[in-house]
Order: sequence, then C-alpha cells, then structure tokens
Amino acid sequence: MDLPSFIRALPKTETHLHLDGSLPYELLMAWKPDVYPPAPYFHAPDYRFPTFLKFDEILLGHALPWFTSPERYFEAARLVFAKHVVANVRYVECSIHLTVAHFIQVPVREIVAAIHAAVPPGLTVKLYAGMLRSDYAGPMQAIIDGLVDEDGIAGVDLHGYEPVPTEAWIAPVWARMRAAGKVTKSHAGEFDGPHRVREAIEELGVTRIQHGVRSIEDPAVVALAAARGVTFDITPISNVRLGVFPGLAVHPLRAFLAAGVNCTVSTDDQLLFNNTVVDEYRALADEAGFTRAELAAVAANGWRVADVPEAVRTAMLADIARLAAA
Repeated sequence: MDLPSFIRALPKTETHLHLDGSLPYELLMAWKPDVYPPAPYFHAPDYRFPTFLKFDEILLGHALPWFTSPERYFEAARLVFAKHVVANVRYVECSIHLTVAHFIQVPVREIVAAIHAAVPPGLTVKLYAGMLRSDYAGPMQAIIDGLVDEDGIAGVDLHGYEPVPTEAWIAPVWARMRAAGKVTKSHAGEFDGPHRVREAIEELGVTRIQHGVRSIEDPAVVALAAARGVTFDITPISNVRLGVFPGLAVHPLRAFLAAGVNCTVSTDDQLLFNNTVVDEYRALADEAGFTRAELAAVAANGWRVADVPEAVRTAMLADIARLAAA
C-alpha cells in the first residue's frame, strides 16, 4: 500500500474543527462569484497570516455574510462532513462560534439541530459551543448558562485571541458544565506561552487543550500535561500558516508524543487554510518525516479521547493496529 492509500485507509478523527472557520469556499464562489474569486490569496501554500487579528478579519469577513440562518449552517455542515467521509474520518468534534449565533439572533438550539441534521450515515459528530474569554456579559450570559440543558451540545470551548486575560467567570462555569456531563476545552499555548496551558489545566480543570504547542517552551508544563492525562488537539498546518512555528520540521508534535502527551491531529479552520485531515497527515510525513507507525499512533490517539461506545473505540484501534502492522 502506498503512503496516500495508507493515510486514507486509517480510520481517523477530527477533534479540533471550527465549523464557522471551515465554511466551504465553493459555497461562497457559487453564491457571489463577483465577490469571491476562485483562488483567494490566503489559499496560496506559501501565504502566512501576519497576525492573529488579520486571520480573524479574513475569517469573519467571509463567515459572517454566509451564516445568517439555520439553513446556511446546514448547507455548510453538509459539505464539510461529506469531505470528512471522503477522507475516511469517522468521528468529528467541531465547534460553532457562539457570538455569531447571538449576532444573527438565531436561537442556538435551531443552529444545533440544523448541524446535526447534516451529519451523514457512518460519521459521528459531537458539537461544541465556542466562546471568547470576555463573552459572559449581557444577553450572552443567559445563552452560555443555558448550554447545560442543550442536549445537542457535547461541550464548550474557549477560543479567540489568547493573550486576552482569562476572566473569573470561566472556572465556575466550566465546572458547572462538567457537572452537567459536558466536556470542557480551552485554546491555550498557541499565541501565548506555556503558562496559559498550565492555567487551563490547573485553574479551569480541562483535560482537552486546543493547540498546547507552546508548552514545549516549559518542560514542566509538558510533564504536567502528561501526568494529568491531558490531550493536545494539534493543528500542524495551522501552526505553520499562523507563524507559531516556521515549518513542520521543527514542530514539537513528535516531542510531545515522546513525553507521553496524548496528541491528536486536526485541521482547525479549513476555510482559511484550505486543508483536510488527509493533508495534515501527508504534511507530517513529507515535511516532518513521520513514519507510518507514527501516523498510526496519532490516529489511535484520536480514538482514545473520542466520545464513542467502547466497542467502537476497540474496533477502530484494532483496524489502525492492523494497518500499521501490515
């Protein structure tokens, strides 16, 4: 089996995906071809986003005009999930930007129902509500508090510009979410240092860190993540395109794995990076020298944290082990 076939054959997971940031660009082109050209400049392989603020400007500038109704969420999710099926991704954890839902004044429950209706057979999708560290104010407070009773939401995630301080409301809200059976995540260790990863683990109580890659700057934080059983949901191509690392050859993913940190691989924002999960695995092989055994280990890590029945997890891990052995 050649390498592309091996990567496709691996039953994979996607555990760090922003649905708003993964709006299929072809939908925009078909909708307004005079506004959205076939080859946007930020899709060029050598393009690097100069700042997070520029990245956010491009993302919101494209996503906000589209996401105006539950039907638009359904249409986008349907195409995103169809691409996962083609890539042999079997399990997805994706988030919606809660502030966007509030901005367009569509009830979160309607958006959640539309996204779940777009899930094709054979794919398991767990939906997360993503929010900014400053969102617990005004009408947003009631929206966030209401998530504990939203069955279609599997958990919550903090995202946005990471150097913004972590406000005092987050820890008690995150504790309430866990008490209600929700999974709590936090972006940390991307545009700020390892101290933010330590904060997320020790103060917010999370065991799922989105990115976490700058933990490599402090071995004690890496050791803490390994000891606490924390998973880093890493997005290698995003880390390079956003300038966190100059290239995959110096990306710390392999070092984290060697240190005993459970790491998964995902795409982050497909609208901006024009990537798939298959692209991520192929880039690790081509640019970071990952072996088939290492790629299989990364795929297995996704299933170790996936919210699936134990029989499914066992079957997926067995398939990966069989492919790696062959």
